[in-house]
Amino acid sequence: MTYPVNTPSVDDMLNMPTGELAQMPVELLASLQAELAHATTQLRSATARFNTALEVRYATRASDARRACGKDTGTVRLVDGDYTVVADLPKRVEWDQEKLVQIAANIADSGEDPAEFIDTKLTVSERKYGALPGAWRDGFEPARTVKTGALKVTLEAGDRV
Repeated sequence: MTYPVNTPSVDDMLNMPTGELAQMPVELLASLQAELAHATTQLRSATARFNTALEVRYATRASDARRACGKDTGTVRLVDGDYTVVADLPKRVEWDQEKLVQIAANIADSGEDPAEFIDTKLTVSERKYGALPGAWRDGFEPARTVKTGALKVTLEAGDRV
């Protein structure tokens, strides 16, 4: 996309009052939006490449340091010149839901409360909620809260309406 000559740069936009930015012609707003999307894509790619380079440089040392501490995951600190490198390998635990249901049933069958060991979150998908008969839906209504996310506005060139 070719940008108009008078399109403010991203730096200009950062220093521009929001009200002034909002009053710009829609063509300039669309150009700025495209420029920001392009910059975002470039920044994501550069960040991914940079993070990969850090992994190449420090992954083995961090793994060795973790092993020396007797742990598979977590944070270790390495020294590289005048810098401290903080290498964090988070632990991500996933639980097999079907097996947990059986374990909860076994706990309940033994007379204990499974809630002491297992967290349960009940939810209803919007698709299933919408498919409920009206009387049933009315019963669910007191347990349902609808919140909105942030408004996202995208400018697209096209025919005038």
